[in-house]
Amino acid sequence: MRKNKESRLDRLLEMPKEIYSDVPKITITGFDEIIIENYKGILEYEEFFVKIKTYIGNININGYQLELENMTNDDIKVKGKIESIDLESIT
Repeated sequence: MRKNKESRLDRLLEMPKEIYSDVPKITITGFDEIIIENYKGILEYEEFFVKIKTYIGNININGYQLELENMTNDDIKVKGKIESIDLESIT
């Protein structure tokens, strides 16, 4: 019952899900920039690989010349030549 009530309220207020939950929002700009909102931490960082932990799983970014930029408690930006992104969900 509570879940339905929250859904109706969210629709009424037109709030995006990532604002009121821990679900990550991933924004990709071309092949050289990715912004991840609602992340928990950085598990691994190399020039060719970045593994970021979120509340629902891990995000693996493969490429080269990868750099972490604009890190805050809520979001992180990865720049470089991104070749692939792999999502690992927590089961």
